[in-house]
Amino acid sequence: MSTINCRGRLIDLSEPKVMAIVNVTPDSFYSGSRCPSTEAALARAEEALVQGAEILDLGAYSTRSGAAEVPAEEEWQRLQPVVTKLRRRHPQAVISIDTFRSSVAERAVDAGADIINDVSGGTLDEQMFASVARLQVPYVLMHMRGTPATMQQHTNYNNLVADVMSELSQPLRRLTDMGVHDVIIDPGFGFAKTLEQNYELFAHLAEFSVFDRPLLVGISRKSMIYKLFGITPEQSLCATTALNMLALQGGASILRVHDVPEAVQVVKMSELLVKNER
Repeated sequence: MSTINCRGRLIDLSEPKVMAIVNVTPDSFYSGSRCPSTEAALARAEEALVQGAEILDLGAYSTRSGAAEVPAEEEWQRLQPVVTKLRRRHPQAVISIDTFRSSVAERAVDAGADIINDVSGGTLDEQMFASVARLQVPYVLMHMRGTPATMQQHTNYNNLVADVMSELSQPLRRLTDMGVHDVIIDPGFGFAKTLEQNYELFAHLAEFSVFDRPLLVGISRKSMIYKLFGITPEQSLCATTALNMLALQGGASILRVHDVPEAVQVVKMSELLVKNER
């Protein structure tokens, strides 16, 4: 499956797309991504579009370990003006909402959002799948165990790759049975995985093609990079860029990133390499 339907518009994912992270939060793990005001978030989103991002992923709840709890109403109040103004100013932009709450998802789609990106894969809100089925929007199904606060206590796998794929296949089947046609798979790097497990999973990325669904990879500046080298998220761009190229070679359809120009360059190089292999 190489296309997704966003409000009647088919988005072709046979050519990889760059998804720009827009954090409407004061506490995301990478300081450069924080947009603590509506105007800052709008400026970040518009800059990303100019730089070549084809999807904007808006989030108002940091899922980093130790992040503060954000009530649903506060999450929505952060998102609402950004979604509304972006849709009005950029009617052709593809807007994704990074939320695990069905109530926020419904309000965001009503305000003009196109995609729901759920880090919990439906495990933190039992109404999420029903909401997505009713809304008929593309849904990013990510693998995670526990909650953002407890996920690193759930890294015990019998067989990492097989277990992750099994734990994704069950909700994918449920979504399909409920009539959700456009599901994007995200292996969930950094969520309920140790540093070593992240690289083991990454090495087997191509195996996720068995799902016949678009694959989203989000490793931008994550701890699997900066802890490996003993550096900070701010110093992790070079390694992020290298992994993004490998992700494309492993079959990624969407790169979720903080740094759009570098990701756009990687996609262009990757496409040229693929073209010359034919």
